[in-house]
Amino acid sequence: MNFTVGESSLYLHKLLKRLKPHRGLEIVAAPSTIALQPLSLQVDRKKLKLSAQNCFDRDYGAYTGEVSATQLRTLVDYCIIGHSERRYHFHESDKDIKNKVAACLRNNITPILCIGETASERDFGETKDVIKDQLLGGLSEVPEEDQAKVIIAYEPVWAISSVKGAKLASPTDVAEVINIIRDFIPKDAPLLFGGSVNPSNAGGYLTIPGINGLLVGGASLIADEFLSIIEVANRVKS
Repeated sequence: MNFTVGESSLYLHKLLKRLKPHRGLEIVAAPSTIALQPLSLQVDRKKLKLSAQNCFDRDYGAYTGEVSATQLRTLVDYCIIGHSERRYHFHESDKDIKNKVAACLRNNITPILCIGETASERDFGETKDVIKDQLLGGLSEVPEEDQAKVIIAYEPVWAISSVKGAKLASPTDVAEVINIIRDFIPKDAPLLFGGSVNPSNAGGYLTIPGINGLLVGGASLIADEFLSIIEVANRVKS
């Protein structure tokens, strides 16, 4: 929940001015819902795609204040589902999340399904169980042949900079969980990491086997930092 519509437009203009298309590298921005429509007219989709931060699981109806995937499908290519802030601030359940994943797919939007454990769950050795439950729950409405269409984003809650007492996740910590996740998803399913990613640590995370990209949080609000992360990703890919 950052930037007015005008500020979002200026930010996107700055990105597009400096961005160059990179073969094999997908760059996505996820502005607030109110900015999606004007930015969809401004964006150069050869350089950058748009994502929604959330959606409702019904296609239409009397659900005041909600925005459906049906309404979003002409504006975005992606939608973030089950972000830790949606799970823990707004108490979204696995049932809510699985229905949103299914809504995205039937509306030809690629869902980015976020999963991750809290500090206490990690301390009590529950990481594998939490990851398994969130994965299987989020994908339970997706036919097996379509599960590779869902992007999985591992974001350990204890490593997110906006969380009190957050700690930086080491590549070793991340690699252990990536191996767990890979046991439960198709081999060709894209897998991202998100957790206080910045230009200094992006390369370390991107070189972890099994990771295909990054879900960038606070650093993406600063155009120069986001552009630096994109350059790091391009170098690693090359």
